[in-house]
Amino acid sequence: MKDISYNFKGKHAVVVGGSYGIGAEVVRQFEIADCKVSYISRTKNIDSYSTHLKCDITSFDSLSDNFKKFNKIDFLINVAAINFCKKISDIDLNEWESVINTNLTSYYYTTKLAIEKMGKGSRIVNYSSIAGRNKSIVSGVHYTSSKAGIIGMTRQLAQELGEKGINVNCICPSQTLTPMLEKSMTQKEVDNLSKKIPLGRIATTYDQAAVALFLCSSASSYINGSIIDVNGGQL
Repeated sequence: MKDISYNFKGKHAVVVGGSYGIGAEVVRQFEIADCKVSYISRTKNIDSYSTHLKCDITSFDSLSDNFKKFNKIDFLINVAAINFCKKISDIDLNEWESVINTNLTSYYYTTKLAIEKMGKGSRIVNYSSIAGRNKSIVSGVHYTSSKAGIIGMTRQLAQELGEKGINVNCICPSQTLTPMLEKSMTQKEVDNLSKKIPLGRIATTYDQAAVALFLCSSASSYINGSIIDVNGGQL
């Protein structure tokens, strides 16, 4: 049972990558908080009543066309990502560029477009990963590199946009019960990992989405440039 609720009535959140996994839960939780939500993704979230904008997030022109539809943006939540579990010897340049463009360059695109419609008190929340903090036990070097890049981007943007009153922070989830995890790890691997996590379980999508709610609330008004680990105590 949740012991806290948020009220974002009158606010507009743009969620990039809101069709499944953590992104879909972010959309759901902001809807519950009475926030107007627009989510950008390749496919539609069938459980959401919010506005869906189909988009190739690796294309600046495609993103620009969609962002023109927004008058005001209070919250930008970047959560889109793709992942391949391969060794560097099996990764070609096309796959490298695909992962970097989706997981990192798109965040640059969306931020550049969003800040034109943001004012004082606006928030940007970027999702990185435990892999970007340290390393990944399953994912490839392209995924880990993109997630490390998000952390650096967040810290630099916090410095640049702080004077405009825009807070920029980053969430680093650990392994989370999503379709992406199902493709990355077997059930046996998931069970074994759970035993090694201090809290004794794999994260839920709510565990990861709830932190975005906090970072967009007034309770986080003096948090800027922070990298928040949501990993059950994993080092």
